[in-house]
Amino acid sequence: MHSILIIDDEDDIREVAALSLEAVAGWTVYTANSGKEGIVSAGELQPDAILMDVMMPGMDGPTTFKAMQQTKGIQHIPVILLTAKVQGIDQRRFADLGVAAVLFKPFDPLLLSGQIADVLGWKD
Repeated sequence: MHSILIIDDEDDIREVAALSLEAVAGWTVYTANSGKEGIVSAGELQPDAILMDVMMPGMDGPTTFKAMQQTKGIQHIPVILLTAKVQGIDQRRFADLGVAAVLFKPFDPLLLSGQIADVLGWKD
């Protein structure tokens, strides 16, 4: 069984994503509501992957990802960014960071686990 950490400042998004990944895929889901909390949680929980919002107050997704890449013990965890920004320049900027993928809001809760599994090569 896979585990995933969802980092998003919006309670509704965290809850919908968590419920969808638990119910549809049967994954263990952890949540954090900020980049700083997400870094700590990733170190403690060692999830198989991280699904993280791009736009968050304080530490946004790209800044959090860069900090994770410099944090021993969590830099190997694949990160998927979740964003409402669909413009090409933003997509290229996010892809250039080295994240595993970029998924777009609004997402379909019934398809989210399949999208993540496809990106990460998870075959159950």
